[in-house]
Amino acid sequence: MREWIGWLGYWALRILLGAMLVSILLVALFRFVPLPGSMVMLERWAGARLAGEPFALHYRWTPWQSLSDEARLAVIAAEDQNFPNHFGFDFGQIRDAIQAWREGRTLRGASTISQQTAKNVFLWSDRSVLRKGLEVWFTFLIELIWPKQRILEVYLNVAEWDRGVFGLDAAAEHYFGIRASQVSADRAARLAAVLPNPLEWSPLHPNAYVQGRIAWIRQQMRQLGGVGYLQRL
Repeated sequence: MREWIGWLGYWALRILLGAMLVSILLVALFRFVPLPGSMVMLERWAGARLAGEPFALHYRWTPWQSLSDEARLAVIAAEDQNFPNHFGFDFGQIRDAIQAWREGRTLRGASTISQQTAKNVFLWSDRSVLRKGLEVWFTFLIELIWPKQRILEVYLNVAEWDRGVFGLDAAAEHYFGIRASQVSADRAARLAAVLPNPLEWSPLHPNAYVQGRIAWIRQQMRQLGGVGYLQRL
């Protein structure tokens, strides 16, 4: 019996170390190579196939220099204003979220852009303990291996903006008929406003709540100091 336990432990350790090595190599590779897609894209495609529904993927990798400064700033203003300063986890936001939950207030998200990038690229979209644990690992890796500009570049390329619409360039074309480099401050705020719920909210026809988010994001963009804030990345 002890021999079996030892044998299982030995192979479990080897598998774990092998998986860690593969994950490190993948993150290192995507530090330089444009992403062909993401796990969330694959998940959406597989879900549509299982449901017997059509699914068209709109995705075009767009390099950093072709991404609108206004869109970069709007996403930071909306999703993670401490992005240039943290190492993947905003513990202040986590404490605030826990406190809000304890007080019975609306549960607020505390995921950083780095965490969302790790989830979108490498993982799946449920909220299991396993997925959250893997999210911590991949967030640590991308913060260690990728510079902040690369993390934001990848996030803006894989973020979901509508059914089958992934990335800023696809979203800009889908909603406004323009390219990622042409996104203005107003349109950037509209796109950033729907990121928490892109399958239900529309930047073209925002409900009252989304309109409030758009106004708040524009205000935050100004308070951050405009696109000059991006020099901190």
